Amino acid sequence: MTVFVALFSGINVGGNRIVKMAELKAFFCELGFEDVATYIQSGNVVFAAGDGDAAGLTTRLEKAFEQRWGFHSRIMVRDAAWLERLVAENPYPEVAGDHTKLHAYALERTPTVEEIAPLAERCTGPERFEARGDALYLHAPDGLGKSKFAEVLPRVLKVPGTARNWRTVLALLDMARGA
Repeated sequence: MTVFVALFSGINVGGNRIVKMAELKAFFCELGFEDVATYIQSGNVVFAAGDGDAAGLTTRLEKAFEQRWGFHSRIMVRDAAWLERLVAENPYPEVAGDHTKLHAYALERTPTVEEIAPLAERCTGPERFEARGDALYLHAPDGLGKSKFAEVLPRVLKVPGTARNWRTVLALLDMARGA
């Protein structure tokens, strides 16, 4: 069995597209996954699968989710080894203790240099970022909610992704290790 994490985008935000975590957990169990656990309301599921890779599981989950709930949610599925690398390769270890200031984005794919360039041009405030493969790290010293850069990041980068604060990243890693 391989342990994976599914990171949902756009559910339970601002009172819209509500999906209860107990229902999401049951959904994963109905699909035949094992050791299913959810973490907070924003759509984080740790699960074990006997077969399949992250890309195939993503396609399967997105299709089944849309059939069940009637709307599309982009889902980033990554294996536990990806989470291990995400934490190990954090370029901002000096701020990792302040979980509200450090965020990691799981990106659909590795952005090209040409896609990163306009993002770098827009990063003129106190924020700093670094892309490493299909992950992007963002240090927002004033918090994500006050960051003008974080607000434009998805539109400028044009590579779909979903962000998690560092506390969530670490919690998911702990859950994956325990699965």
